[in-house]
Amino acid sequence: MPDDVLTFLSEGRLHGKGGREGQRSYESVFMDTAAATPYEAPPPSLPIRVFILNDHKMVRQGLSDLLEHEGFEVVGDSGSAAESVRLIHVLEPDIAVLDDRLPDGTGIEVCREIRSTAPGVRCLILTSLDEQHAVRAAVLAGASGYVIKRIGDSEALVKCIRSTAAGVPAIWPGVRERVAESLYATASAPWLRGMTQTERKVLAHMARGYTNRQIAQDMMLPDATVASYVSAVLQKLGFRRRGQLIPGAWDLLH
Repeated sequence: MPDDVLTFLSEGRLHGKGGREGQRSYESVFMDTAAATPYEAPPPSLPIRVFILNDHKMVRQGLSDLLEHEGFEVVGDSGSAAESVRLIHVLEPDIAVLDDRLPDGTGIEVCREIRSTAPGVRCLILTSLDEQHAVRAAVLAGASGYVIKRIGDSEALVKCIRSTAAGVPAIWPGVRERVAESLYATASAPWLRGMTQTERKVLAHMARGYTNRQIAQDMMLPDATVASYVSAVLQKLGFRRRGQLIPGAWDLLH
């Protein structure tokens, strides 16, 4: 059984009939803090609509059961990065809970795509990375926040979804800027010699909160080309691998 199942206790299931008619659109929000205990938020008048992205079917089912028990409306799920982008556009959830690593990409890439094309959806990164790597993943994604997978700690996810849906910061102010500055400052560090000059520029834009579309406009590149560069950057930083991040690389960002 996957560790994720122990943590939280059919491909592309659709739990609802589509987006909520008349649902208000939120502004796209960048993650601007590091992790902290999520604030309690007052319950909304309508159920919070949630989409789940995780490559383990049992984990998706476990998360769905948990969230529905807590009063959320799980409108759909997927085990594929590419499929999830299509479904999220159709279903228009309030919150998308995105696993950080997937067979065909990362939750970081999905979040970046959603921010460009469906800014009303707020994204949370669900990760098994340690605290420092998790906050950097969320900054690169431009996510509203992140939740670290811990055995038996489902309360953190529930609180984070509620506070994010209510527009209440789940993390302390000011840290996104510091992390972004660190990422930008290391864009020419020795351990990044494997990156091309263009990839380094893309990384700098990602760290500063630019969406893929904004990067494309600023660098005068096609959207698909920017997406490829983003994937290459995440690959070289270790976020697209199932193993460890590049040893020692992130120590420069402390």
